Amino acid sequence: MTSSSRRGLLQGLGALALLPATARAADTPPNILFILADDMGYADLGVYGQRDYATPNLDRLAAQGIRFTQGYANSAVCSATRFGLITGRYQYRLRGGLEEPVGGDQLGLPPDHPTLASLLKARGYRTALFGKWHLGALPKYGPLKSGYDEFFGNTGGAVDYFSHKAGVGANLPPDLFEGEVRVDKAGYYTDLIAEHGQAFVRRQTAAQPFLLSLHFTAPHWPWEGPGDEAVSRQLKNLNHGDGGSLKKYGEIVGALDAAVGRVLATLEAQGLAQNTLVVFTSDNGGERFSNTWPFSGQKSELLEGGIRVPTLLRWPARVKAGQVSDQVVISMDWLPTLLAAAGTAPRADYPSDGANVLPQILGQAAAVERKLFWRYKSNAQRALREGDWKYLQINGNEFLFNLAQDSRERANLAEREPERLARLRADWLAWDATMLPITEDVRSYRISPKVQADRPGG
Repeated sequence: MTSSSRRGLLQGLGALALLPATARAADTPPNILFILADDMGYADLGVYGQRDYATPNLDRLAAQGIRFTQGYANSAVCSATRFGLITGRYQYRLRGGLEEPVGGDQLGLPPDHPTLASLLKARGYRTALFGKWHLGALPKYGPLKSGYDEFFGNTGGAVDYFSHKAGVGANLPPDLFEGEVRVDKAGYYTDLIAEHGQAFVRRQTAAQPFLLSLHFTAPHWPWEGPGDEAVSRQLKNLNHGDGGSLKKYGEIVGALDAAVGRVLATLEAQGLAQNTLVVFTSDNGGERFSNTWPFSGQKSELLEGGIRVPTLLRWPARVKAGQVSDQVVISMDWLPTLLAAAGTAPRADYPSDGANVLPQILGQAAAVERKLFWRYKSNAQRALREGDWKYLQINGNEFLFNLAQDSRERANLAEREPERLARLRADWLAWDATMLPITEDVRSYRISPKVQADRPGG
């Protein structure tokens, strides 16, 4: 630990000691293990209702802590949610977060923007990201420029699980980096991410807290299980519409579950599990083979199936096991919440749009209602959730749902509740006016249609 990191940690501990007892997270700041799946449906885990394949490790994680029934992603697609997660703010405040995919080398997460990693690093944490970045291309952007001490993974969207390329072709280099150096390593990508996570955990001690971000690409396409290396070599397109199946999808999720289990077992073996706060969630709802029951919609849609995601939390030192919570949480809540657990807070000049839900997690406060906003594809889709009510607009068609009574969003109450509809519409428009517009100059930085057709998206 550097002298400046020690000073930051000591100052943070001093600030934590001055907090009221009910506001303190712990006498010792927790380690943080943040696990992000990619395109996982709400019911893709056994604990959420999946019955076609087993997810014993994630089900056990849920039993050891809290399972949230109302967890949301900041967006219905990958990159945009990652902007919200790492900054703790609506992604629409940054040009790179406006429209996916992030293209070329012009748009990304500005290195001077505070992030979950940089704020915890200032608090004295060791930080590492293994897996998917998808917040702008090297050399202008990257994890090491945004608060992470270590990085191994892909910088773009999807990659092949075996070649680790962002497309097909013998001359295409792998989108796989160690730090900022391109590398070529053999192995199923889910397993490689977990192996780096295990190695990182083995190097840690109780003397310095850590943030370990494991951002898996599973269960995102291509549809390759751990035994499909031969299939990988024959692919003509990573997003192959003629491949995949429910069985194959189960293999991909099963490999993810096993990988998470190995990392959690390493935490136990190192004696670090007790004071490690573990979060598991997804960047958006599931795609074609996923299970989003009981919701309608999927990835890229602002129906519940596109934005409601599995969300689990375990912290043995502070959180009682076996809980199910109906507290509404969203990706951008994790920055203020995890900072509070570490005894610090967001920077005043970059206030979080998320909520610190640590009091709810610790059982010190009842669940609170939220007002959350979404937009997607140049406002072709708009959504607002306030309490149990959801305002939704799709291509100019307006809907009003009571999610407590109609989780499948089938009973449109717009005509029965015209005043509520008008108020929520006005609220959405007022919020939208505070966000960056999606203008032609932003689109001009995107990859050309021809190039984009040859590349995977989010």
